[in-house]
Parts: sequence; structure tokens; C-alpha cells
Amino acid sequence: MNKTTAILSLSLAVVGLGGAMPTFAVDSLRGAAIEAMSTPPAKRKVDVVEGGIERTFEQQPPLIPHKIENYRLNLRQNGCMRCHSKAAAEKENTKPPSANHFVDRDGKELAKLSSRRYFCTQCHMVQIKGEPLVENSFQGLK
Repeated sequence: MNKTTAILSLSLAVVGLGGAMPTFAVDSLRGAAIEAMSTPPAKRKVDVVEGGIERTFEQQPPLIPHKIENYRLNLRQNGCMRCHSKAAAEKENTKPPSANHFVDRDGKELAKLSSRRYFCTQCHMVQIKGEPLVENSFQGLK
């Protein structure tokens, strides 16, 4: 059976059911319906820290000490690089990305940001003001 035949057969089966697909609730392992858990969290105020945020463990990516909600970060634009590029960092009094952000997966040095390090928020994140959501006894670096 080729792909077209399979799609046609499935379409006819749906039409045969009166055009309605069966619906059912999906429960999570916690027992609550998933739809009930899908509400977005409340907006929190970003913790703006002059001079940056101390790291709490070795090899921790630096945390973002300012708001980024209006930054464009897509395949065509990286709003972070307006201030953090090598050329702008000194003028803007910011820190540029470390040298490892300019190396490809084969270890070759690049003139521009590596595609593996392009989406900053994969590793770097803003901090919000608020109480911890769960009890935590983590002790960071002193």
C-alpha cells in the first residue's frame, strides 16, 4: 500500500464515522487531566541585577541579569548580539560570548557565532523574583 492509498483509506474511514473522530481525555501520571495543567504560569517580574548574577556551580552558563522579552531570537536575528557581539561589547559595557561560542563541532575557529551556540536561551536564562516553587536545600559555590 503506497502513501496516497493509505491517506485515502484513512480519509474514507473518518468519513465513514460521520466525519467525527473519537474524543477521550488524556490523564497524566499524576492523575490530573493534561488540559487542566496546561494553563500558563503567572507573569513574574524579572530580577534585574546590575553587574550580573553570581554563578552557583562550576561550568554554569552565565545567567541573564536583564529583561529579554522583546528580543528577537530566530534564524535571521539574534537580539543578544546587538550588545554582546565582540564589536559592541566594549562600547555597551557588556561581556562578549566566550571563545567557545566561535568554534564549530570540528574544532575549527569561526569569524561569527557558531550555529551550535546561536540560540542563547538554550543555556542562558533570566531570573525572576519570587519564592521557590518547591523546597530546595541546594548550596551553591561560596
